[in-house]
Amino acid sequence: MELIDQHTKKIMEGCKERARDAGLRFQDETLEYIVTNKDLLELSPKNMIPTLYDYWVHDVEVLQEKGRYEIYPHNPYETVINTRPAISFYNDNNPDWLNVMIFYHVLAHIDFFQNNYLFRHTRDEDFAGQALADKRLITMLRSEKGRWVDYVIEFARGIDNLVNLYGELSSLHRPEQLKSSRKVDYYFDLFLQSIAKVSIREYLEEIDRYNSILKNNRDMAEPIFFSTVTSKHPEFETLYSRHKEKEAETPKDLIQYLIENSHFLKKDENRWMTSVMEIVRKTSLYFQPQVRTKILNEGWASYWHEKLFLGDDRINGSEVPFARVNALVTALPRVGLNPYALGMRLFSYAEELSDKGKLSYDFQKIREIDQRKKYDRHTGTGQDFIFSIRENFSDFMFINTFIDQTFVDANKLFVVGKRLNEGRETWEYYVKSRHADDYKAMILDALYHPPHIEVAESKMNGNGGLYLNHFFEGKQLVRDYIANTMLGIEYIWGAPVHLETTELTPSMNDLQSLDYWADLYSFEPETTYTQKYRMTRVLYTMENKKLSRKIL
Repeated sequence: MELIDQHTKKIMEGCKERARDAGLRFQDETLEYIVTNKDLLELSPKNMIPTLYDYWVHDVEVLQEKGRYEIYPHNPYETVINTRPAISFYNDNNPDWLNVMIFYHVLAHIDFFQNNYLFRHTRDEDFAGQALADKRLITMLRSEKGRWVDYVIEFARGIDNLVNLYGELSSLHRPEQLKSSRKVDYYFDLFLQSIAKVSIREYLEEIDRYNSILKNNRDMAEPIFFSTVTSKHPEFETLYSRHKEKEAETPKDLIQYLIENSHFLKKDENRWMTSVMEIVRKTSLYFQPQVRTKILNEGWASYWHEKLFLGDDRINGSEVPFARVNALVTALPRVGLNPYALGMRLFSYAEELSDKGKLSYDFQKIREIDQRKKYDRHTGTGQDFIFSIRENFSDFMFINTFIDQTFVDANKLFVVGKRLNEGRETWEYYVKSRHADDYKAMILDALYHPPHIEVAESKMNGNGGLYLNHFFEGKQLVRDYIANTMLGIEYIWGAPVHLETTELTPSMNDLQSLDYWADLYSFEPETTYTQKYRMTRVLYTMENKKLSRKIL
């Protein structure tokens, strides 16, 4: 692995100038390295962070990738990581025109990393340097503790998807002008709705009253507003004080709760485990934004590499090979999901909506199809609008906001179904739906969605056991992972662990129906069948390395 040569670096600096002129914002210092395919295979399991700590699963993934590469050799064009300075990796055989395209793609990624709100907690430190320090610490602990270090890493990584990214962003980057308004948040979000349980009319009247006071006297708005609240609700101040104490004591996620409350970890001979768990937690928090913005990030980079490349006079004569490579990267597949293609088209669609004024209420009131197609207010706000999307959206917001029937029809998108062709004894795919709601649901279902699990201290009966509560959000936990995950938590906690969750089981009435089985095994496309499920609350208990299950 070595730095790119001066000729290629000059090309990169030229791309930076043109990207800034187009509106992209990023730090000036960047590092570009030439790597071999072998280097990329070894870096991929570590998410391209060369200094990340070693872990046995990384070695397994490297072996898998080497076997896959021998069968399906490929040359990745680029990889960029969110460090200070930003680091990107390239193959050594790229022609200049391809480097121009790749550099624009990389610069758009860097712009996204350094401006999207989900990445705010990654901007104050160089993660590559921090990862190197963490790697050295784990290496030192391995020399002292042996394989127990890897056990702790394994157990911590089993729950590292439960880290609270949004809680971290809220606590670390709350705007100055809002730091004095937690009391207002509690009053409107919790007290009025859950405790006082006021009517909608009273709730809206309180909002209007607060806004009126804030408009006329911003500096003293809260004292004036709450002087009336306390006279009407004398219990409010006491309840708010209790809420503040509880809020301060509540850890952000399960890993932090275990670190702060496990008696097993507080023993002198086990304190080293907390350092390993903190490393796993920090690493997970660093990668969480990337997982939640895959379509948005790749779409942003693809949008800009195409726009800037076609306007770059240095690539005259290379339009045809660019078109070929660009088509491979941004083509919409008939089956499956290409985040580059979908994200790029959504950005272009959002830009068009804004440029034509179709985000207005006046446009939304129009129902006639021809009028909607011809509607154009020539606002010229499209570029500013997509920059605001880049700054404030996540994949979920992006998909949920801009995938509509017009977008689905324009790009000829559909949901694919699978059925058995009994004559040929093969599975075949067919167009199941062209409705935007169905396509949106399919994409949203493919997004990263970790379970919501909290520690339920109120259900701990004082015997030292840990009680976890899973908030059911339409997806049940994967049973295959429950045993090993709870085994690791039991080891770290040092006592039995209980997990309350919801599981879906077919209704007994359906199971006893002949129509149920006939519909279930029918593969005719016209057959419509909605299976009825019964939600069952279940309690799993891990005690002495043995898992039990009880229906509540």
